[in-house]
Amino acid sequence: MKPVYLDYNATTPLAPEVVEEMLPYLKEHFGNPSSGHYYGQITQDAVVMARKRVAALLACSANEIIFTGGGTEANNLAIKGVAYALQKRGNHIITQITEHPAVLNVCRFLETQGFTVTYLPVDQYGMVNTDDVAEAISDKTILITIMHANNETGTLQPVKEIGGLARKNGVLFHTDAAQSVGKVKTHVSDMNADLLTIAAHKLYGPKGVGALYVRSGVDLLPTTHGAGHEGGLRPGTENVAGVVALGKSCLLALEEMDTRINHLTSLRNEFFALLQNYVPEVLLNGHPEKRLPNTLNVSFPGINAPQKLAEIPQIAASTGSACHHGEETMSPVLAAMNQPASRGLGAVRLSLGRETTREDIKLAAELLGKNFSNN
Repeated sequence: MKPVYLDYNATTPLAPEVVEEMLPYLKEHFGNPSSGHYYGQITQDAVVMARKRVAALLACSANEIIFTGGGTEANNLAIKGVAYALQKRGNHIITQITEHPAVLNVCRFLETQGFTVTYLPVDQYGMVNTDDVAEAISDKTILITIMHANNETGTLQPVKEIGGLARKNGVLFHTDAAQSVGKVKTHVSDMNADLLTIAAHKLYGPKGVGALYVRSGVDLLPTTHGAGHEGGLRPGTENVAGVVALGKSCLLALEEMDTRINHLTSLRNEFFALLQNYVPEVLLNGHPEKRLPNTLNVSFPGINAPQKLAEIPQIAASTGSACHHGEETMSPVLAAMNQPASRGLGAVRLSLGRETTREDIKLAAELLGKNFSNN
């Protein structure tokens, strides 16, 4: 019997509809989309359609979508692309301390290139204070990059307000929405976003493909160089099968959005209630309301979560803790939220998905309850 999969924030399985859509482009439709002949036209048409589908989910124009090799590449293109394009105007970037490494490490690299970065703190829920953002903006600020949803806690940042502050001050705003696209509404105009990152494997598409929304009129310098693919911003022959799959994933998300939100929110809340019945001292990490509908990050105080989770092979989930030199260190996200080590080391991220059932969460709650209780 396979373990109950509760790690959808790490990656999602390919949706059957996505596999069916991409198969012809792994078999008979092999043409280069840049070729002008029959074989190239078929794949070019497929890329065009996929671009329209991604744009529909974000409520933007198709020509504002740039296909990439994944979310990490999209973040690099957005942040470095803005930094290098605008470095004559300013060298200051604003981010926050619970960003994904795909943002934090880009910012740290840019600090070695003469840029300065402000890393804003978060509150006990992992949320950035918009007043801190406003205070950090200076006449040298060229970019604010704040994630939409945290990958560990699911906390949703006030991106609309942050994007509004950025626009008011003539600063570009990028949001890493890899965790939120397909789970909640992500219309770029509602978010005041100039740039937005998507990763296909977070919404039932394949790994190794993603997209970057670039608002029309925003100047970027490419981070890789070659031919003029993707508006000159991402050279290299397109991964047609992957791009087609991402387009289908976005189409499914658009069609199923309300159903997914209702289904996952209901399961998540029931899951937490079940855990509370088994382990009354269990604690919720992240914002109680402003978070992803599928994400339940909980702490069992005084429990070594990585060790305990490893002893339950029937559950596939994750913790934010890491082992260094034989010692457990708590999640940097929970540490940034000023959680004590006893709580941080007892944290487990339980992320649900399209295929999760009530039977899954009942079994998982029972297993966690038996193994994670101090009694």
